[in-house]
Amino acid sequence: MAKPPAEVSFPGDKNRKKKIKVRGIKQASKEIQKRLEKNLHDLLDDPEIFVPEIKGEIGRASFFDRRKNMMALTLQDIDAVSKKRHDKKWLTKRMTKRSGDLVSRALAGSLLAASGSDLSTVSVFKNPLYGAASYVRRGSGKQSHLAGIQNFTHTKLRMLVWDDHAKSGQWFFSWDKGFVFTGDVPKAPDGWVEYILENSVIEFSGTDIKWTRGLDESIVKNKLMTKNGWLRLEFDNNVIVGISRESLVKTEDSFVQSLAMSMMPPKLGAVVKSEWVWKPEGWPEDKELPEEGLDMVNNVLEQWLLMQYSDVKLASACRSSILNSIKEGFVVGSSWYSIKKRKLMLANMSGTDDEKVAISCILDSIESGIHVRSDGFVIEIEDNVIRFEDSSCHPVLVALWPKYGHIIIEDIYEIKGQEMEDIIEKQKQRKQGFGAFLRELKESLFVLKRLDRLPWKSEDLSSPLNFADLLIRHAVENGIASTVSKARKRKGLEMAMGWAWLNVHDRTESDAWRFDESSRDKGGDWVPALRALWDAAEDLLLNDKLDAVEDYKSAMKWLAEVSGSKFQD
Repeated sequence: MAKPPAEVSFPGDKNRKKKIKVRGIKQASKEIQKRLEKNLHDLLDDPEIFVPEIKGEIGRASFFDRRKNMMALTLQDIDAVSKKRHDKKWLTKRMTKRSGDLVSRALAGSLLAASGSDLSTVSVFKNPLYGAASYVRRGSGKQSHLAGIQNFTHTKLRMLVWDDHAKSGQWFFSWDKGFVFTGDVPKAPDGWVEYILENSVIEFSGTDIKWTRGLDESIVKNKLMTKNGWLRLEFDNNVIVGISRESLVKTEDSFVQSLAMSMMPPKLGAVVKSEWVWKPEGWPEDKELPEEGLDMVNNVLEQWLLMQYSDVKLASACRSSILNSIKEGFVVGSSWYSIKKRKLMLANMSGTDDEKVAISCILDSIESGIHVRSDGFVIEIEDNVIRFEDSSCHPVLVALWPKYGHIIIEDIYEIKGQEMEDIIEKQKQRKQGFGAFLRELKESLFVLKRLDRLPWKSEDLSSPLNFADLLIRHAVENGIASTVSKARKRKGLEMAMGWAWLNVHDRTESDAWRFDESSRDKGGDWVPALRALWDAAEDLLLNDKLDAVEDYKSAMKWLAEVSGSKFQD
């Protein structure tokens, strides 16, 4: 078997002190040592100094129903430990004893630490909700209990000593002016509500009735509706609080947490009633909101009071609960319209007239309810209600286009077959703004219908007459400039027609070199007839002079004669 390698040593290793870093242990500063020394001295002088003021029933110190009589048993054990506070041997045994009251176990360890312990090295307790503090760890008591007892002036940390009592159904309230136990009844002490509101992350005005920016005393007192809605809190001591949606959204830290962490257990709903005051715009004053929606709002508020819902999302969650419970009419954004007010609903949506016509067309084809979410997901529902979470036409059309695009193309623009499928697929891939897309489609169809006024199709004419007709169609549809490159890229007779076209529109200055002499000579002779053809086309297609069709026919016949082309009238 191979021998293990010899240990490598360096000069001075034997004299070097090894530093071992223990997690949760640190060297205490003079300030921390001074504070802990004072706290432990006060604790040794009065071992019950960390106990809350008793303002509730504590029961009898009986083991038959320990859960119900938990506080009585703890107080009895605290009294026993208190009497032995100078007996280090007894405290040493008690602080490691597995049986017995947990609070008393931590108290025994803390009292032993108070009996002349070295405070240069301390443990650190950290909790994201209750804060952090240094303490001296002695015995097997819970860290939170040791930290809470030795930092009994810390308004939040001291409540952790009583966590097991809170789990059994007992209540504690802590603030800068007191620490109170109210038994199994969650009754907020005098001054506690005012303290937590004053020290919350939101600024309030008023006394018995308090309100935030965006509200006033009259709104809160009379429970008046606002556009964005507001949160109403009524505490057991009759203090009423109104919080605007804007104030909730702007909080960096949790408002409900800043209140609830001053009580144990942190269930704020036990001492306050909450209500979201809001109705959709357009909802009749004499019409009650759906019971289902109000129940969902109450559920959201309950979760919020338990710190399971963020302040920022509270308003939208309450509003969505109400909107999604409405089973009739139109729900658009945060507004409601009766089924008879479809025109008003469309008029109030943000978008172009073409987009609104398209949505109206879709609504005509929907046989049941539909819910279009803001993330583009579409849900078909049985209720006779149309819900658009966005009040803008574009996102609604984007969501509905894959299923209802063909209805828009067929019913409004009268396009069918493969052409319709190509348009739908192109828009799905391109994802162009629907306002621009529908406008361009409308303009394109408008031009195509005008071009139908021409007496021939380009393919029905012989060359180069068909090229002249093609240039005219392209010019009407896309502008003269778009035809220049087409005019100069042809050969033979069509090159001559291209030269004539450039002459008609004064575009020959920089393109003469592209055309041979023969094409320029022929094209030059055709200019008067082609100009007459374009003038007739302008009257017929752009100026809506429908009788100009005869002028167009005459000009085409003239152009056929001068160009020597076959022509059949």
